[in-house]
Amino acid sequence: MDTRPGLVVAQSGGPTAAINASLAGVVEAALANPGIGRVLGARFGAEGLLSEDFLDLRTFDRSMWPRIGRTPSAALGSCRRMLRATDVEQVLDALDRHQIRYVIYIGGNDSACTALALHHAARERSSDLRVVSVPKTIDNDLPSTDHCPGYGSAARYLAQSTQDAGLDTEAMRLSDPIKLIEVMGRDAGWLVASCVLGRQDESDAPHVLCVPERALNVDAFIGAMEAALTRHGFAVAAVAETVRDEQGRAVGGLNEVRQADAFGHPYIQGTAAALASALGQALGVKARYDKPGTLQRMSGSLASPVDLAEAYEAGATAVRFVIEGRSGSMVGFRRAPGTAYRCEMTDVDLVEVANRQRVLPEAYLGTDPFGVSSAFSDYALPFIGPPLLPYARLF
Repeated sequence: MDTRPGLVVAQSGGPTAAINASLAGVVEAALANPGIGRVLGARFGAEGLLSEDFLDLRTFDRSMWPRIGRTPSAALGSCRRMLRATDVEQVLDALDRHQIRYVIYIGGNDSACTALALHHAARERSSDLRVVSVPKTIDNDLPSTDHCPGYGSAARYLAQSTQDAGLDTEAMRLSDPIKLIEVMGRDAGWLVASCVLGRQDESDAPHVLCVPERALNVDAFIGAMEAALTRHGFAVAAVAETVRDEQGRAVGGLNEVRQADAFGHPYIQGTAAALASALGQALGVKARYDKPGTLQRMSGSLASPVDLAEAYEAGATAVRFVIEGRSGSMVGFRRAPGTAYRCEMTDVDLVEVANRQRVLPEAYLGTDPFGVSSAFSDYALPFIGPPLLPYARLF
């Protein structure tokens, strides 16, 4: 029987195009470390930790992990499960039974809360369990890190898709001159802002942005869209699904049954539909909308190579951190100064991450109430990788 301490890795939250790259980084680093015994994968995140539903990752052919790293979604399965105090104790008991000393939990803000809970409970037991979180969120809203794996690929998808939607609307302007694109991101506008990253001139979509950091005056929004329609002959807006009006009400409205996930985040739907209806009534023209939904979150076809490489490195770094004795930490990114883009891995205290959110700063919002500044593009462009497809126009 292998007496070396074991490692378990789990994935949680909404899958992305890069979360499996982090998984591959964890597994390959763990398999290569002679001090680690069993390498297990918990199926469906915290659910698998609770039910001891583990895969023995040493039994898989090592040639498979590079392919897993390029596969979108969560190869181990994911969940949105908030652990109660009794659940945490149950998980610790299970880890003891399987001789697990190292836990790598890949996920976003809510997953950081789970990892922190396991860390604190282990310390109360005087356990040597070490827990490190690997960031994963297309929302890019985790504090104390320059950016998050998953964001670059989602940003590339939205930047390219917005150009596609813009050309479609430009061609169909005589019948369908207005298009809205409803974007994810909870209460942070990083994803909505990324829709501008493919623009080459002022006629390119999007012409109007609605970020959740700014309360939406619907009349002002209609005015901005009308101005774009007059100037370009068509108008495209990227709107956050969670945008709220000046009274704090969700523009799209909450689901009729007021649904929320396990962490209390409400599901808001219908934002683009509501704004398209308002535009149609006010301007007397047809307004259509697209809602990429989970495609923007985990589409592999437009995954950013930069994002995939950094996600892999974050996973491998997490293994190094636990071996070095760190726990209650998240792998963070610190951007090096200078014009050339380069990031290094850092150790972030999970206390700085759990139950906290980073929204777009004023410097990135700029002065245009329906736009973002050039400083945002300077910040975000490196994440999406090589240039987007080079489109052209005849007129």
